[in-house]
Amino acid sequence: MMRKLFSLLLLCFVFGSMASAQSKKATGSYLQDSVLLKTRDGVFVTVMVARKKGVTEKLPAIFQFTIYARRTDSLKIQEAADRGYVGVFAYTRGKWSSPGEPLAYETDGRDAYDVIDWISKQSWSDGRVGMYGGSYNGFTQWAAAKKLHPALKTIVPSAAVAPGLDVPMTNNVQMSFVFSWTYYTSNNKFLDEKDYNSPQWNQLYWKWYNAGLAYHTLDSLTGRGANNMFRHWVAHPTYDQYWQNMIPYKKDFADINIPVLTTTGYYDGGQIGGMYYYREHLKYNANPNHYVIIGPYGHFGSQGHPDSVFNGYKIDDAARINIHEIIYQWFDYIFKNKPKPAFLKDKFNFEVMGSNEWKHVPSLKQMSNDTLKFYLDNSRLNPVKPLKKHFTSQRVDFANRDSISSYYFLNQLIYDTLNTGSSLVFKSDPLEKPLTISGAFSGVLKTIINKKDMDYHVVMFEEMPDGKYFYLTYFMGRASYAGNPEERHLLKPGQMENIPFTNSYITSKQFSRSSRIVILLNINKSPFEQVNYGTGKNVSDETISDAKVPLQIKWFNDSYINIPVLR
Repeated sequence: MMRKLFSLLLLCFVFGSMASAQSKKATGSYLQDSVLLKTRDGVFVTVMVARKKGVTEKLPAIFQFTIYARRTDSLKIQEAADRGYVGVFAYTRGKWSSPGEPLAYETDGRDAYDVIDWISKQSWSDGRVGMYGGSYNGFTQWAAAKKLHPALKTIVPSAAVAPGLDVPMTNNVQMSFVFSWTYYTSNNKFLDEKDYNSPQWNQLYWKWYNAGLAYHTLDSLTGRGANNMFRHWVAHPTYDQYWQNMIPYKKDFADINIPVLTTTGYYDGGQIGGMYYYREHLKYNANPNHYVIIGPYGHFGSQGHPDSVFNGYKIDDAARINIHEIIYQWFDYIFKNKPKPAFLKDKFNFEVMGSNEWKHVPSLKQMSNDTLKFYLDNSRLNPVKPLKKHFTSQRVDFANRDSISSYYFLNQLIYDTLNTGSSLVFKSDPLEKPLTISGAFSGVLKTIINKKDMDYHVVMFEEMPDGKYFYLTYFMGRASYAGNPEERHLLKPGQMENIPFTNSYITSKQFSRSSRIVILLNINKSPFEQVNYGTGKNVSDETISDAKVPLQIKWFNDSYINIPVLR
């Protein structure tokens, strides 16, 4: 009852004022846990603040902004208070005590700016703010940096997603797993764990796939009415202004002159986003102060506490670092004039899987110092360009739902055998000596197809001397956006096309002598992403009725891949 009364009173306050709906004495800290802050847009967001008991000096604030409203968040901000800061959490519109409907990504940057502005004016603030957090909370840091508030002095994004670039679509292909996430984050003021973990979602994806329905009808299959978050996304299949407004875009990076520490992993689904921010920051900023830690971690491990075993792979002892502790060492370096974290021996820090060793180099470019070029030639990765041009044929019948083909291998890293299905498989000769593959592979596919578009994937493995396969990295994308995610160029049926791909996942691993490099090439056809039937229409509108003519492909043997190596 008291909380409701305070909430009603707060609705009368002007922007910049804040009151606590409830103030608790936490162990060692004072906690304000349901605070409504009115933004410039006239909406309210919920803020939570923790301060150490007995501390009267003004302090820097450690701040996270998120859509993930959990009642346990008080523990995270109490940790900040215990470490000599003020801890602050704030939430996307519509979460916790905030009225309205949550819409992921769309307004978080503006609202985070307003919270930072409010923090900087509080009696307990010394006018400095640092942000950290992973996944969505990594995105909100970059969203806040798009228009940099003077009080924001550093960001530490971990596994940071980049909306429109890695979720809900990667290289312009929308992925189904994010659909259930929209309900997880919007069904109530917190998180709907029971709904999210229900088998209904996998069943729904298969129902959609087997029926051959248009992708934009997914929400109609739930029986829950229109899903506005999902509908906004499918309305923007191109990386257009809708997405560009959410995060720094091109020259926006030139003005981000604060220190940045990025953490991510070779198997982090947010790596594409994290490396987008990194590359663009270095591209547009003349003197970026940007550090990176990347190792054999997944999405969650790269945010703070890596597992010793990831998807069946026992990571090297050297890789078992405490990223969370390094993050707070970074804050102490920025705000308390303490030494820079000893681990950060250079700007770009990466672990070579299988070597039990970290490398410390000035930038991503120095992650490799040579490139191997292989041609996709008759099931062989040929290091020499073939003298005679020929092709391998492939036929994909989208009307046949008895089989699937997807890029997804992350459920495990080491395989006794490969379920290649309809994939084209290319293998190198056995390596004559150990080799370290390090960086992001790329390539150019030379092909003739009978349609206007296709979604494809290229997956890389190491075939180890014992015959097992180690999953390394992949690319997945839409051919019509190969040159530019902001502009669609349809293929011309029956004509030769050069399709470049570059935006793959970074990896680093030492290959053993006698290992082989293995490449799988195939077309997407599964319940786990859109099905591109190749008509040239908006892929979300296509249905199985567009599958009357199978996709016919000629893959030419002057197609090639470039593999970065560290000698």
